[in-house]
Amino acid sequence: MTPTDSLVVVPTQPVSGQRPGTSGLRKKVTVFQQPHYLENFVQALFDILPEQVGPVAGQTLVLGGDGRFHNRVAVQTILRMAAANGFGRVLVGQGGLLSTPAASAVIRRHGAYGGIILSASHNPGGPDGDFGIKYNIANGGPAPEKITEAIYARTQQIQAYRTLPGVAEVDLQTLGRSELGAMGVEVIDPVADYAELMEKLFDFDAMRAWFAAGHRMRFDAMSAIGGPYARAVLEGRLGAPVGTVVNGEPLEDFGGHHPDPNPAHATELIAALSGPAAPDFGAASDGDADRNMILGRDFVVTPSDSLAVLAANATRVPGYRDGLAGIARSMPTSCAADAVARALGIPCYETPTGWKFFGNLLDAGRATLCGEESYGTGSNHVREKDGLWAVLFWLNLQAATGQSVEALVRAHWARFGRHYYSRHDWEGIPVERADGLMAALRARLPSLAGGTLQGLRLAQADDFAYTDPVDGSVSRQQGVRLLFEGGSRVVFRLSGTGTEGATLRVYLERFEADPQRHDLPTQQALAPLIEVAEEVAAIRQHSGQAAPTVIT
Repeated sequence: MTPTDSLVVVPTQPVSGQRPGTSGLRKKVTVFQQPHYLENFVQALFDILPEQVGPVAGQTLVLGGDGRFHNRVAVQTILRMAAANGFGRVLVGQGGLLSTPAASAVIRRHGAYGGIILSASHNPGGPDGDFGIKYNIANGGPAPEKITEAIYARTQQIQAYRTLPGVAEVDLQTLGRSELGAMGVEVIDPVADYAELMEKLFDFDAMRAWFAAGHRMRFDAMSAIGGPYARAVLEGRLGAPVGTVVNGEPLEDFGGHHPDPNPAHATELIAALSGPAAPDFGAASDGDADRNMILGRDFVVTPSDSLAVLAANATRVPGYRDGLAGIARSMPTSCAADAVARALGIPCYETPTGWKFFGNLLDAGRATLCGEESYGTGSNHVREKDGLWAVLFWLNLQAATGQSVEALVRAHWARFGRHYYSRHDWEGIPVERADGLMAALRARLPSLAGGTLQGLRLAQADDFAYTDPVDGSVSRQQGVRLLFEGGSRVVFRLSGTGTEGATLRVYLERFEADPQRHDLPTQQALAPLIEVAEEVAAIRQHSGQAAPTVIT
């Protein structure tokens, strides 16, 4: 059978609002369940790929998702459409499952044309929760803006989509190959390629010895896709006791968890790491396993510090023994990594938020480690942030040094100084109010520079713009920055990952070199900057809210 033997061209019409954000298209499940909604977006993607990337005929596509509600239905829809559009083969994770970093690893290992990842990352799941879809290119990374904008443009013109109606659903539980029209479908072990890659990067013998010596850890998979990976690697290959991984079964509603590994949502894990009888090491991953949270006993590591500590100690880990080409961080992430880069004599790149901005730097060999303040860390092993990879990196460092998480971080502060850091999220602001806040803030910028706010001298006030050093592309209006003398910063940015209203993120950073002042409560240390943020942006007035929704 050829693709044209049984395909049907289904008439449709454009649907508004299908512009991908920083990590693909995310909407409520009920939006994706509307007739033709998913099909329109997928066909728009398939329509623009030949011009943007190259012919799809006979090519290999990778497909999988985080297992949230609607994942299985969407996988079957996309398989039928891929067959009707001429793909030669689809590699799909067993059960329709693939973590985001594992999908990147599979794309890269098998030389695939690209991949479709079904996830809304750290957003809640279930019938009333969120769903998402994004396309990753052949390097394993998220599609660049030229592709996402082309997809969006096509969604506004689409008149029909192609599919194979009336065919039986693909058996996603049985490993092996089957046929769908003229296209091969290979159901693969979602963990195997990823786990083998981890063994190439880390000292598994040292980590086995760490567990064998009686050290304990707790990994909270938050009832999301990270569970099978953590169980296979930690409990399976490294010999951690059974039960080390908790909430390890992926559930369509994440078991009611908000699968976002931060102090606001991982309260059970933080409680479990408290007290003298607690495990030595704690960690969590998010909905699609690309984010991580790192804890020691009674000690929480900020993502910005995590990136900096990993960079400073990278040569202790086999996969990075030859050193780093450079470090990249998103603009809102603290400058802790910059201090490490200066000490190592390597560049530190400041990019807009969104992992796709790291892709060019990684491909060009300019950066080796990357990180975002939103609990995302990764390296050049894939082209996505990678939650379990970061956990294994920390585990490897503890095994190699004999030091605890807290000891590693405090040694880092003693050498480089401490960057106190926090993010205040104001969620669910009506879009027009949020846009008005940012417009008013941008209008004030010319009058701010050189002034004094809450006793702090403002050295620079700008709207961050980024020129990619590899391809020269320019991204503007990526966040308003207030940069103070002495290294303090306040950054304002509207998030692109939510599905309801707008989220204003306020990032606060204060540098403290004096070791005697490294144990202040974080919000106390940042109090003057919190006042600056309200004074400059009038957040309460514009948002209509009395306080941030989440503080991390």
